[in-house]
Amino acid sequence: MDATPSRSRVRRSLTPLAAGACAIALAGGCTGPGPAPAAAPAQQAVVSRAAGDLEDRYRAVIRDVLPSVVQVGAGDGLGSGIVYDGKGHIVTNAHVVGDEKTFDVSAATGEKVLKASLVSSYPEQDLAVIKLDDVPDGLRAAEFGDTDEVEVGQIVLAMGSPLGLSSSVTQGIVSAVGRTVSESSSGGGTGATLADMVQTSAAINPGNSGGALVNLDSEVIGIPTLAATDPQLGDSAAPGIGFAIPVSMVRTVADQIIRTGKVTDSGRAALDITGRTVVDDDYRPAGVAIVTARKGGAAEKAGLRSGDIITRIGSTRITTITSLSEALAGDDPGQKVKVTYTRGDASRTAEVTLGEI
Repeated sequence: MDATPSRSRVRRSLTPLAAGACAIALAGGCTGPGPAPAAAPAQQAVVSRAAGDLEDRYRAVIRDVLPSVVQVGAGDGLGSGIVYDGKGHIVTNAHVVGDEKTFDVSAATGEKVLKASLVSSYPEQDLAVIKLDDVPDGLRAAEFGDTDEVEVGQIVLAMGSPLGLSSSVTQGIVSAVGRTVSESSSGGGTGATLADMVQTSAAINPGNSGGALVNLDSEVIGIPTLAATDPQLGDSAAPGIGFAIPVSMVRTVADQIIRTGKVTDSGRAALDITGRTVVDDDYRPAGVAIVTARKGGAAEKAGLRSGDIITRIGSTRITTITSLSEALAGDDPGQKVKVTYTRGDASRTAEVTLGEI
């Protein structure tokens, strides 16, 4: 799955949407030429109360969470961030901070622009932590939920600064969980392969990156990071297909950065190699050649060496560096996997105990 990071460059183009061609009746479907039959008063009352209750919950969530979502200015780019604690730490995406070390932070409550500095960036998981130079009174940290409780069909709100429009809110559902997506390395992306992503139908646009995906209990369940692209639309964003880094990974990375200034335990499996994609006689991707196998690393311990070409991990065919990263994304450090590779003209297999990124 190709996806692009949602980082805004301030320039924006807003296109009005046309009204729908047909109305939707209570029971579903489009009305015909004549008027739709009126719902019974009792049904109308029930629907009206349910709609009012849902609107009230939306408003409550927005009141609870939006003050904890900030706009992050990094050089000439804009993104979003979430207040992580009362000490001024803000978690965002690595592709939002880029190579910058200092940032302008604007809160939803409209205070003056605040200055912040980079604590550390972890591009391998596209996460970063920055810290306000001066912590204002009343700074409110967000509440973070539980990844294990995220379910398909859950209503969610995405909060951030799409296209530089600060404090924007969109709504949708959790469309899927456990997605593995590879981020483009062009356009400011990190090129990371990200596992266990939350897929959502809530609109994710440039500038939403680093913001909050929130459930109706006012808990952050993910950080919107990527929007899927459709090659048939000229690689523009595919509507209704966005991805958020799950809150479990956000906590894992942010807690380590805040505690030690770096990530020492990624929880991500690795072969401990550097590699490159190789092609066959028809110039089609055909595997990953090992350029170097780190001494004492997972691959080297299993007998793999420079020049070997990896073609499978378990039953998964490997053709490119990206497919290798995606195959490993669902595995854990210490797990044993069967690696199929070629050395010269011979095909071989090895059992590899995976290392850690």
